[in-house]
Amino acid sequence: MSDIIQLLPDHVANQIAAGEVVQRPASIVKELLENAIDADASKIELIVRDAGKNLIQVVDDGKGMSETDARMAFERHATSKIRGTEDIFKIATKGFRGEALASIAAVSQVELRTKQKETNIGTNIYIEGGVFQFQDPVQTSEGSNFLVKNLFFNVPARRKFLKNNNIEFRHVIDEFQRVALAHENLEFSLFHDDEPVFKLRKGSQMQRIVDIFGRKLQPQLIPIKEDIIWCKLHGFVAKPEGAKKTRGEQFIFVNGRFFKSPYFNKAVQEAFEGLLLPGYIPTFFLFLELDPEKIDVNIHPQKTEVKFEDEHLIFALIRSTIKRSLGIYNVAPSLDFERDPQLDDLMQKTFSSKGSSGGVIKMPEIVVDKDYNPFLEERGVKQAEIQNLAEMYHQNISAEPSKINLFEDEDFDEDLMRLPNGYWLFNKGDRTLMLDLGRMHRLFVSENNKPTKKGATNSHALLFSLEYHMNEIEKNKYKSIKKYLPELGFDMKIAHESVLRIDAVPEGLKETQVMKFLEDLFDILDYKTEEEFTQYYQNQWTKMQSKSRFDFIYKKDAEQLIKDFTALGFPEFLPNGKRCYYEVPFNDFKNKF
Repeated sequence: MSDIIQLLPDHVANQIAAGEVVQRPASIVKELLENAIDADASKIELIVRDAGKNLIQVVDDGKGMSETDARMAFERHATSKIRGTEDIFKIATKGFRGEALASIAAVSQVELRTKQKETNIGTNIYIEGGVFQFQDPVQTSEGSNFLVKNLFFNVPARRKFLKNNNIEFRHVIDEFQRVALAHENLEFSLFHDDEPVFKLRKGSQMQRIVDIFGRKLQPQLIPIKEDIIWCKLHGFVAKPEGAKKTRGEQFIFVNGRFFKSPYFNKAVQEAFEGLLLPGYIPTFFLFLELDPEKIDVNIHPQKTEVKFEDEHLIFALIRSTIKRSLGIYNVAPSLDFERDPQLDDLMQKTFSSKGSSGGVIKMPEIVVDKDYNPFLEERGVKQAEIQNLAEMYHQNISAEPSKINLFEDEDFDEDLMRLPNGYWLFNKGDRTLMLDLGRMHRLFVSENNKPTKKGATNSHALLFSLEYHMNEIEKNKYKSIKKYLPELGFDMKIAHESVLRIDAVPEGLKETQVMKFLEDLFDILDYKTEEEFTQYYQNQWTKMQSKSRFDFIYKKDAEQLIKDFTALGFPEFLPNGKRCYYEVPFNDFKNKF
């Protein structure tokens, strides 16, 4: 039998390796930005066209490369950061695997212009599909200028799997934000299709966060800081009102490197226990600093996962530090931080490493009088009066529900009674229904606000204009949907810089609801078509106008909704399959007695 195993050609091996490193334009953005940081750049400029599909350009003022280094940088496993096996376990730089540039060049057309400070002439290199084309001397500024064109031009099967420009650019912004947040001491700028998106100045961490996510976030930020011998934690968390239902503004870094960790995210979530509504996720920007030898960043091709030597202790550190800050800033009760026993272990480990005397730290104790009653007579309220109030309450709730005739043209009475859990019991003919008035109202609002072809929605002018401060992401989102807004009843425009001035809103939208409505509208950035945007807008409008079942406490409101709902045909289900009402099986109760 003949031999069948053979070595792959270099260009094929590079394309296969590119599949791990280069998944989409954002992957290239991440690698090039990190290379610029490793080159000690102080100013970094990112330029993309068609969300990076046709051009990704990164220009930096770093130390540049020599003629030989520029050529070697595109070879597989060529790196300036690793010399021996031991170096892998104490990595302090961003790029180190020595495969990124080779992988990028294998699936695109790459041009590099670079020059070192001490030289008079620079180097220009051009590689197409992994095949070296030429290397020439060139006049260029100090630093490096990478141009990556026509991504996946030679692998059309992979190019067709790229998403539309809105989604791909969203991923580019994500990578840009992650790098910029961790390096507030550098200048960053981002241009998309010749339009400026971000221009970030040097400054503090707070300034960098505000420059990216907008000024409205600044009052919500609470500083986080803990410094022990082997680990430092600092950053910010937002107050509960800054939490969102969608993931987005949750960032955690170690030694300046962004990484994903559901485990540490859970630590933050637990610190906010009891402070957030169900389904909401806190906003946070956390930065860890520890010895590189205590972490392993080489477990994922995109370097987005990190393995920690003492992850349980770091979990306890994050949770306890955030809970303490929430207490200090009066967001949460400050008397009981529910101190994690693991944090005590961590502190003991710290003190032991310093050779301390090992004294026991005693937590303060709180003495509570369990017999204290604020309603005693000496507090100004007689016990007898409390008893009378309780008896009156029980008489009221035990009273027989009144009978009402909802429809005068019907020849039977229909009973209606509110239950303590917010549902209502309703006798409709010979059936007894348990109603969820919240869902019924949502369906009624949705059916009565469906888009029509009659023309634009009615709007009403505001007595005083409102101003909505947009961050750069929201600003770009507004530009993509502003053509639809007049027909929906909005009159708004960018007044100056990133301030959106609202002069008129649709009929039915209260002035107090406008800011929250716009924030929800800008929260989703991946509308592909006008129909998708219209559908999402309609859903948000319905949510804004709808009431919950707990809002219906008066019979007259319940009666009116039942009449309105009857006009719709009394449908049993919402479009998503959830029930509006449920028939109570009274016949089944006979077996219970």
